[in-house]
Amino acid sequence: MALGVAGVRVGTWTSPDGVSGCTVVLPPAGTIGALAVRGAAPGTREAAALGPSGKVTVCHGVVLSGGSAFGLASADGVMRWLEERDIGYRLRTGVVVPIVGAAIVLDESVMVRSARPGPDQGYAACAAAVTDDPPEGGVGVGAGCTVAKVAGLEHAWRGGQGVAVRSAAGVTVGALVANNAVGEVVGDDGRWIARARVPADAPRWPTDGRLLGARDDEPPGGDDGPEGVPTGAGQAGGPSGNTVLGCVVTDARLTKRDAHRVADLGHSGLARALRPAHTESDGDALFCLATGEVTASVDLVAHLAAEAVAEAVRRGPLLAAGRRGLPGLADGH
Repeated sequence: MALGVAGVRVGTWTSPDGVSGCTVVLPPAGTIGALAVRGAAPGTREAAALGPSGKVTVCHGVVLSGGSAFGLASADGVMRWLEERDIGYRLRTGVVVPIVGAAIVLDESVMVRSARPGPDQGYAACAAAVTDDPPEGGVGVGAGCTVAKVAGLEHAWRGGQGVAVRSAAGVTVGALVANNAVGEVVGDDGRWIARARVPADAPRWPTDGRLLGARDDEPPGGDDGPEGVPTGAGQAGGPSGNTVLGCVVTDARLTKRDAHRVADLGHSGLARALRPAHTESDGDALFCLATGEVTASVDLVAHLAAEAVAEAVRRGPLLAAGRRGLPGLADGH
């Protein structure tokens, strides 16, 4: 069962060269949706509508995509797929308008146009969506992800897409997370899972005031371009954007306000698993989709969400294989 919740389907598209991809979450009819952003460099679609003050309550689909801002176009394909199946808000004119939330990570497809997820790729991910457990590692939105970039990209690890499910007192919460964080990954026991491949006492951002490799004339920390692209430090040799994206799905019956609170508190899972988290160079964003089958307190759902998000953050890199010059933890290091 996809993310442990009945009626939820997940589909992925991965570029043939493994540079990028997108992942779509399709909930059952009537699902309440919300979005919470804590990163300072996000790239999103329908953020205002799905935010706490937005009038929209029902969400018809969520797409997490690579390609930086270009990847937001994948939501157009998701909308087309949903409209063809008469799924969305019905206007008085009879036209159906799907509400599709989207968020993006910056990966190498910014420099490889043919690998950028767009409308056709979003559509393909929908066509591939199933109720089975989603794949993990370097697939879908996780294909181009990297983590532990605090000492520069050249010392990083491959990130990826991770999934985790938590249940208690009759309610279930599942999380799908794409880990493209600048931070290093730490386990629940405090042991490092994915740490920059430099000596333990080597300088690391942000405590050294700048990323290693920054130009001498660059101010500490550097300036950020679109979607968390540092304009100087760490940019040589490949992608350097940083973001953790996720979608939390629950069978709990939540209001729009409750769903936003679950998405917001779900970010606690990022802080548990990453050092540092929610930085100026991260575009961290979490969606919450509530299908409304089970009565549960928002505190319980938020607690389970944080736990599931933390595990999913860790699983993405753990299950990612090395490629394109960077090693992966799945290689057996």
